[in-house]
Amino acid sequence: MTDPKEPTIRAGTASVKKAARRGAWLNLMYVPALLLFLVFIFYPFLRGIQISFTNWDGYNQHYKWIGLENYKRIFSDPDMGKIVRNTAIYGIGSAVFQNLIGLLYALFLTQSIRTRGIVRTVIYLPVIISGLIMGYIWYFFFQYDGGAINDLILLFTNEPANLLGSPNANVWIITFVNTYQYLGIAMVLFLAGLQSIPRDYYEAATIDGAGAWTRFFHVTWPLLAPAFTVSMVLNLTGGLKLFEVIVAMTNSGPGYASASMSSFMYLLYFGREDAGYAATVGILMFVMISIVSLLALVWLRRREVQA
Repeated sequence: MTDPKEPTIRAGTASVKKAARRGAWLNLMYVPALLLFLVFIFYPFLRGIQISFTNWDGYNQHYKWIGLENYKRIFSDPDMGKIVRNTAIYGIGSAVFQNLIGLLYALFLTQSIRTRGIVRTVIYLPVIISGLIMGYIWYFFFQYDGGAINDLILLFTNEPANLLGSPNANVWIITFVNTYQYLGIAMVLFLAGLQSIPRDYYEAATIDGAGAWTRFFHVTWPLLAPAFTVSMVLNLTGGLKLFEVIVAMTNSGPGYASASMSSFMYLLYFGREDAGYAATVGILMFVMISIVSLLALVWLRRREVQA
């Protein structure tokens, strides 16, 4: 006697096999991306680790294996402390300012404003401009001779300000330029987060007598936690890798006063022809960014759960 359920079982088995075959074909679509990753990221990274144990100058075909000498140089390099500090300022400072200003813009642009679409476009527009071009644009504002800001200063004093030549000012000027360029990313992420919050929550809080600040801290801010996590980690890693704006505005000068680890690597390789040490600094930068980003991600994820 034939089991009446058998056709159904066969059909289910056939659909499972068909789904498995389709999944196998879809997995093949990852192969080009995986090959690109292996060729252009993973292999160069391994080569960088290898080069960091040599005295290669970046051009000569002959070089020697020197072991951990380059890694010892990092701890005795008199400029390294300042460069790591600058890198931290570019990363943490830019991330804080970008998220703070981006959140304020997002809150402002959720209001019923007739031109908010244009304002969003104007704020986001710098993101699509090359960092090198953005750096040169702002260089002409801050340059010592003929800069727009110094033209204004000369209206009140007789001496222009050497803003980009001051070690106490140029790092924060570069941080400001990086903040200005990429705060649009934070704004977009916060806008998406704000638009996903149900209006019922605000209505319920208003009925309970909550004011604007109370609604923000007890409704908006906790529910923006996922958007804040993504924005903070993206902007943090971007700031820690900052390169183009520094090269355009100060070329890491004066000396290495405004250098980040990225721009320092560039000067080591092309300026001092010290590719082995440059690779070592690159490995240190990779470890630093990985640790900072991972710690920030873990801490912010915990905040999401608590919220």
